[in-house]
Amino acid sequence: MIFGKPVVITNKAHRFLVERQMNEVGIPCDILLEPIARDSGPAIIASSLFVAEASPDALVLILAADHMVLDPAGFRQAVADGRAAAQSGAIVTFGIVPTSPATGYGYIAPGAPLEGKANKVARFVEKPDLETAVSYIAKGYLWNSGNFLFRPDVVIGEYAAGDAGSVEAIRTALRSASSDLGVPVLDETAFLAAKKISFDYAVMEKTTNAAVIAGDFGWSDIGGWDALWAISPRDANDNAAHGDVAFFDTHASYAASENQHVALLGVRDIVVVATHDAVLVADKARTGEVKGIVEALKKQGRGEATTHARVHRPWGWHQELERAPGFLVNRIVIYPGGRLSLQKHARRSEHWVVVTGEARVTNGESVSTLGPSQSTYIPAGTVHRLENIGTANVEIVEVQCGDYLGPDDIIRLEP
Repeated sequence: MIFGKPVVITNKAHRFLVERQMNEVGIPCDILLEPIARDSGPAIIASSLFVAEASPDALVLILAADHMVLDPAGFRQAVADGRAAAQSGAIVTFGIVPTSPATGYGYIAPGAPLEGKANKVARFVEKPDLETAVSYIAKGYLWNSGNFLFRPDVVIGEYAAGDAGSVEAIRTALRSASSDLGVPVLDETAFLAAKKISFDYAVMEKTTNAAVIAGDFGWSDIGGWDALWAISPRDANDNAAHGDVAFFDTHASYAASENQHVALLGVRDIVVVATHDAVLVADKARTGEVKGIVEALKKQGRGEATTHARVHRPWGWHQELERAPGFLVNRIVIYPGGRLSLQKHARRSEHWVVVTGEARVTNGESVSTLGPSQSTYIPAGTVHRLENIGTANVEIVEVQCGDYLGPDDIIRLEP
C-alpha cells in the first residue's frame, strides 16, 4: 500500500508540540487545528472532508495518536487486508486478538466473512466485567482498538444520515478556516455548532456496514497508567518507573516523576505520577477513573485541569517554576535557529540568566551574545528579543518583576 502524507488533527493548543515531534521523526504532515474539543466524531468528519477534497479517491486510515504498535509490519499487513472491504464501502475497524480477559476495552463479535480477510461486525459490546470478558474470549470476540479504514464519502454520508446539521457545520468550519502561520484553524463558531459526540456513537453503533480485521500486532491504547505499567520494563518486584523514582518493599506499582524524587514504601498495585503542577496517587486498577477527577477539577475552576505547566511555542517552550506577588520565575528553552518576537512590556522588568547554549540578546539599542552563566537585565518599556544562534538548545532562567505579570502585558513589534 502507498500511504499519503499524514493529516494530524489536534487542538490548537498542541500545534507547536505536534510540529516539533513530526520534525523530530522526519515526517512531513498536514495539520488541522480544532479551536475547541468536540470529541472524535467531528474530528474524524473534519479529517475526512479535508482528505476527500485533496485526494477524492484515497482511503482514510484513522489512528489515535496515543496508541502503541510494537509490530509495524504486522499492522501494515492488517491495513492491507482491510483495503478491499473498505473500497467496497465497508467501514473497517481493527480488532485485536485478546491476550487476557481485559475489562478496560470494548469488544467486537466477528460475523460473516466479507471480501478479503474482513468479517462483518456482528455486534459491538461495552467494557465488560471479568466474568463476561472471559466468556467473550471463549466466543472468539476481539478487543476494539478504535482505529478505522474507510472511504471518506461513505463515512460522511453515514454521519450525515444521522446528523446532517453537524456535518454541514463541520464543512462550514473547514471552508471558513483561518490561518495560523500557514496552518488551518477550523472556524470556531461553525465547529461549535457540531454535536459533541464520539465516532463510535455517531456512526459505528448505527451503521450496517461495519467490518473488522482481526490482528495481533502488539497493540495497546495506553488508555491509563495501568496500561503504561503493562508495557514498561519492570524490576524483579514487577515495578515500573520513569524519572527519579525509588521503590522500597513495593510490588506491581508504577511511578513517574518529571522533577522531584519520588519514593514508594510498603505498597502494592499503586500508581504515583508527579508532574510540575500536580501529584496523582491511585489504585492501579482504578486509573481509568482519572477522567472523572479532571472533570471535577474543571468544575472547581482549577487551572491544572486545562493548562500544562510547559507551554510549547514555535521557537521552543517555557515553563513556570515559581510565582508569588511581585515576581515570576520561568525556565525558557529556545531551539537552534529559534527566536522570540521583538517586544516590550509596560509593567514588568525581566532578568535573564543563560544556563546553556549561545544566545543573541537585543536589549534596547544593544545587541550582544551571551553564554552560560552570563546575564542581562531588561527594564520595563525596553524593546528586547532573544535568539538562539548556536547548534544546541539555549536554556535560560527568567525572573519577571513588577506589579502585573499577566501574559497580555506584551507589546509585539516584530514576529
